[in-house]
Amino acid sequence: MNLLLDTHALLWWLEDNPALSNEARAAISNEPDIFVSAASVWEIAIKESTGKLRAPRRFLDHVEREGFQPLPISLTHAYAAGSLPRHHNDPFDRMLVAQATLEGLTVVTRDSRFARYGVATLPA
Repeated sequence: MNLLLDTHALLWWLEDNPALSNEARAAISNEPDIFVSAASVWEIAIKESTGKLRAPRRFLDHVEREGFQPLPISLTHAYAAGSLPRHHNDPFDRMLVAQATLEGLTVVTRDSRFARYGVATLPA
């Protein structure tokens, strides 16, 4: 199973936060293909600039060192995200749902609203 990390799951992993479930830790440790969406990086940058979040220093270096795969936002992803039903109003999460659906990825998340879209999830 290829995984796409929701923003909070990514940060919890990088910070070794005990909030991340043992199931998610095991999956991230053992899966060869772990993806990080450009949407999550964008969300982190916005929240850092507004003072709502503190990411680890040199955040992108940490992501690269972990060997996570970058997942760019394509035109197809953008159209799919905009076309989703309004189960979720967060544009970053809607993008993750669209990307996971189109790319056949399982989202590591604590957000129960992802399941409303029928996307595969793994509890963060």
